[in-house]
Amino acid sequence: MACRRWQHRLLSPPRVRYNHRVKIDATDGRARATTLATPHGEIATPIFMPVGTRGTVRTQTLAQLESLSAPIILGNTYHLMKRPGPELFEQLGGLHRWIGWTGAILTDSGGFQMFSLGEPDLLTPERSMAMQRALGSDIVMVLDRCIDSTSSHALAADAIEVTRAWAVRSKAAMAGSSQQLFGIVQGACYEDLRSASARQIVGIGFDGYAIGGLAVGETKAQREDMTELTAQLLPADKPRYLMGVGTPLDLLEAVHRGVDMFDCIMPTALAQHGIAFTTRGKLDLRRGVHRVADQPLDATCTCEACRRHSRSYLHHLVKCSEPLGWQLLAHHNLTFYLALSRAMRAAILGGTWSAFYAEHRERLAAVDIDNPPGPKPKQHRRPPITRGNFAVHTGVDFTSIRHIPSGEVMHSINDPDEEARRIYVEQSVAIADALAGRREIVVWDVGLGAAHNAMALVHALDDAEHANVALHSFEIDLDALHLALAHTKHFAHVRHPGPHLLAQRGQFVREQLTWTLHTGDFLETFAVAPQPDVIFYDPFSSKTDGGLWTLEVFRTLFAHLAKPVELFTFTSSTAVRSSLLAAGFDVARGVSTGPKVETTIALANATPALAKHSRLGRAWLDRRARSTASFGADIPPEQHAEVERAIRSHAQFAADPAVD
Repeated sequence: MACRRWQHRLLSPPRVRYNHRVKIDATDGRARATTLATPHGEIATPIFMPVGTRGTVRTQTLAQLESLSAPIILGNTYHLMKRPGPELFEQLGGLHRWIGWTGAILTDSGGFQMFSLGEPDLLTPERSMAMQRALGSDIVMVLDRCIDSTSSHALAADAIEVTRAWAVRSKAAMAGSSQQLFGIVQGACYEDLRSASARQIVGIGFDGYAIGGLAVGETKAQREDMTELTAQLLPADKPRYLMGVGTPLDLLEAVHRGVDMFDCIMPTALAQHGIAFTTRGKLDLRRGVHRVADQPLDATCTCEACRRHSRSYLHHLVKCSEPLGWQLLAHHNLTFYLALSRAMRAAILGGTWSAFYAEHRERLAAVDIDNPPGPKPKQHRRPPITRGNFAVHTGVDFTSIRHIPSGEVMHSINDPDEEARRIYVEQSVAIADALAGRREIVVWDVGLGAAHNAMALVHALDDAEHANVALHSFEIDLDALHLALAHTKHFAHVRHPGPHLLAQRGQFVREQLTWTLHTGDFLETFAVAPQPDVIFYDPFSSKTDGGLWTLEVFRTLFAHLAKPVELFTFTSSTAVRSSLLAAGFDVARGVSTGPKVETTIALANATPALAKHSRLGRAWLDRRARSTASFGADIPPEQHAEVERAIRSHAQFAADPAVD
């Protein structure tokens, strides 16, 4: 009997077609209070949608979510397709039933994840729509091409054309479905492209419209300008959704400009770091001022964190990294966001929006009114730690190496160890085979530097039982390595015998690994090393170390390679990719890292086993034709036509893929 009651509770109501022309309850200026009907209840806007990416809002139980009175949550097609996959949802009756949620669900299409996680070919419009059908979400998003909001006009123009084509295909794939389908407007921060994209997407016709491609690099002023421009180009009788935004102040500003719906991971993500949004400003519970603070987090809030615990106790949980602290602060932040949504709606319905907006612009921008952070004490600068041409560079969260003559910093924005793992180890088919014990491989590490890339592989081998890898590192100047080895306090990755023995003896050997050092010019030393299966290509950039990024070097290297090879590098430069193609390599997209939307993979003597890598297609060639830097500086103008023919006639462009 208990089982039958549970099953009855989880069954979704019958699917009927709901007209998503919004009921506009009130307007005050451009701010709107509307009501949307869905099969799982009505949604009163403005509304913030908690993000349940993988079928759960992080740290929150179903009971906690229900206590928020949130009428709708968000799930993500990309992540749910990767795990547990569409077959499970088809078998068990959709996402609502699987997680036990009786409210509405909106599913994002996965376009942003393809952009941010560097898997551009994982989804097609048809595959995304099929997955969202299986999920049974109330609101479905078309697949769009998301790019960095600070991208060039040419790249943004290409993205809106892809977005338009994918929108048409998405709508066709959803024909006959009772789910509501929202189109997405792109265009980065260009008024003409935003306007063009809005005309295109509205012309196709959807149940609602989203403003995409913001909160990915632009300034606050740019985001607000693009939001206002785009919102006014969207139909008044359809929902307007600003994707991935943002802080409470961002929500207020967007409602002021005519937006109805929002989502963002910020309430739960910042809670993990001790950040809470309150009516007394944004609080950082990590600050020592809260250690003995006996007052509640927010005296006006009724969430469990505020009703039952002091700031002192929450400070303790945060400083100890106790999961309960994250859970309590996440629930508080979500409560704050939902309460703000209801307060904004009440102000619009009451005709007091202008006063509410003016008051809350200042209130929501405040930081800890009771204990405002003071100026940081002046710190006496210590002399830089240097060796030869290199210095220790201390960032906010990590330490790296700076090249003194050029000023170039190795890994200036991204954590060096995380970047090394993502770019050079995790993408490789050959390394995956070696870690699984299926084959022996040779890896070339070109540009040893402070050994971040090499140590990412060494640490991966630490957890492998049957691997067999020969690692060959090439470096002309060992001062960066010696600097890291002498300051292991700053460089945790070299707290390992391997790099120390390598520097002393030129080789480090253990059961799974033979690591050999080659000093000197790479072009004069690589011929003595065994043929590689994988190459980590990580010299300084072409501005600092231009001699290793030339077409001649790539041609010499390609001619030397006698078996299938994967080459990974941090750059996504059009000129470098062009030289690799002209040298004979197949060229594919690598994962994103930090501000880079893509990195680069080059393949020599490619085999079907390497088919997982997403090779550049003809659309990339078209974008390259519009680039002002399509040839390396080492290629004289009289050779441009020859190199252009070599690129255009490359075998990887023989088949014209439908989508790049």
